[in-house]
Amino acid sequence: MPGPQSVDRALVLLDAVADAPGPLSAKALARHAGCSLSTVYHLLGPLTARGYLMRGPEGYAPGPRVPSLHRSFQRHTGAGTAVAALLRHVRRATGAEAYFTEYRGGRITVVDTTAPLTDTRHPFAPGPETRAHATAHGKALLAPLPRAARRRYLADHGMARLTERTITDEERFEAELAGVRDRGIAVSVGEADPAYTCLAVPLSGRPDRALSVSLPVEDFRRRRGEIGSLLAMAAAAFPAASE
Repeated sequence: MPGPQSVDRALVLLDAVADAPGPLSAKALARHAGCSLSTVYHLLGPLTARGYLMRGPEGYAPGPRVPSLHRSFQRHTGAGTAVAALLRHVRRATGAEAYFTEYRGGRITVVDTTAPLTDTRHPFAPGPETRAHATAHGKALLAPLPRAARRRYLADHGMARLTERTITDEERFEAELAGVRDRGIAVSVGEADPAYTCLAVPLSGRPDRALSVSLPVEDFRRRRGEIGSLLAMAAAAFPAASE
């Protein structure tokens, strides 16, 4: 049976392939994981056999098992067809890419989005959100938590300075979240990415789930009130999210 180190290395390989812009060779994966080529081949065998990876002429890429894992993840988080329809509605109404995000077990995750996965211009992709302090959906999900839970979250994930606008002081961040609770909407203007603004609101009856949009900063300055209202109405009219 493989030990914990082997499991960890296998996950490192999966992450590397998932994050890469194209297929990766076994040699490139060995360099990334800091282990021998023979060890990498030993790990790639079962990952490929089980469908988590597939091997092509240019190297390894995500395998056919991955989409079913994502569908299972969405099912467990309640992001089924109703959420997909909600995101499409928000996309049509606002002209901005829409996102469904969840706080669970001390982690914030972007569960689903209308942004094409191949469009790398958009700064928010499905997966663990490591920049919650700098995003509107992160603020919307952290704001209702007890302060002790927020402190644990920030201690675990940090408050890295991503742009000149990023809030990195905990007391200033607390003041920002107080404003989120008062207004019922969170905004991040170029805090995670200097070119993008995001707005977020909690879903009706579920403070652990948020609906958000992202758009270029210049578009936000022209349409802030309009988009905020559309987003709030869409979230309030979605009772399925509280089931």
